[in-house]
Amino acid sequence: MQHFHVQFPGFGWEFDITNVAFTIGNYPVYWYGLIITGGLLLALLYAWRTAPRYNVDASKLFNCVLVGLITGVIGARLYYVAFAWEEYAADPISILYIHEGGLAIYGGIIGALLGGFVMAKIQKQKFLPILDITMMGFLIGQGIGRWGNFMNQEAFGAPTDLPWRMLSENTIVNGAVTAVHPCFLYESLWCLLGFVILHFFGKYRQRYAGQIFYLYMAWYGFERMIVEGLRMDSLYLPFKVFDMDIRVSQALSALIMIIGITMLLVNIKKEDPFYADYRRKKSGGRHQSKGKRAH
Repeated sequence: MQHFHVQFPGFGWEFDITNVAFTIGNYPVYWYGLIITGGLLLALLYAWRTAPRYNVDASKLFNCVLVGLITGVIGARLYYVAFAWEEYAADPISILYIHEGGLAIYGGIIGALLGGFVMAKIQKQKFLPILDITMMGFLIGQGIGRWGNFMNQEAFGAPTDLPWRMLSENTIVNGAVTAVHPCFLYESLWCLLGFVILHFFGKYRQRYAGQIFYLYMAWYGFERMIVEGLRMDSLYLPFKVFDMDIRVSQALSALIMIIGITMLLVNIKKEDPFYADYRRKKSGGRHQSKGKRAH
């Protein structure tokens, strides 16, 4: 169990936190796991309630999600290990010790998408509508899950003197405790804001399957490209580009953002009648119920 005295000096805030929520016998239950689980459950609830809006069978969607969870964890671990191989080269069996940490969110996303894609094909489902729902779930999970990093006092950024700087026993830079960028907070707020915006866009403005997915790519790719440049624990490419060390997730984020914007522009005139019909039916149902109440 680790205890942290967390400070936000610019606001005069101080908190005493621990990374363990409670224990069952001798087994500690960590806040990180509870927070991630809470985000996942909210994402699943949202997916269940909104599946009809995307013309997706909720039961088959959950099959894709379950497979995606498994392949997502595998992908998150393999991604991290691939770019931090020096930590595992001497003891490869330690790759299996996931409880010790070492998961990368992009690897998790890639793994989850691959697993979900295979399951969708097996069930003969259209994958783009599933991607739209999945991206909304990712925004919920990422927005909430990043607070697990806060409880562990990890994934923070470079030194800063901005008013919202964060300080704790774990914010060590160059061997000294330093006030740093709370990168977990940046990503949490950006993802939750993205969820709200894309929720209402999907409800009232979406025109074709995949549009939410492309918007997510542009939205999250932009934020992660910027915030990753602040992180102090980034994974780097094993080779230099123009004699520069390149952060893996920063380069990938830029690529994802570019692909997302490109796909939005390519499909700018695309329209699927299903989405317009669904909104029309929902709107008509509300008007009709109001008329009946008036009688």
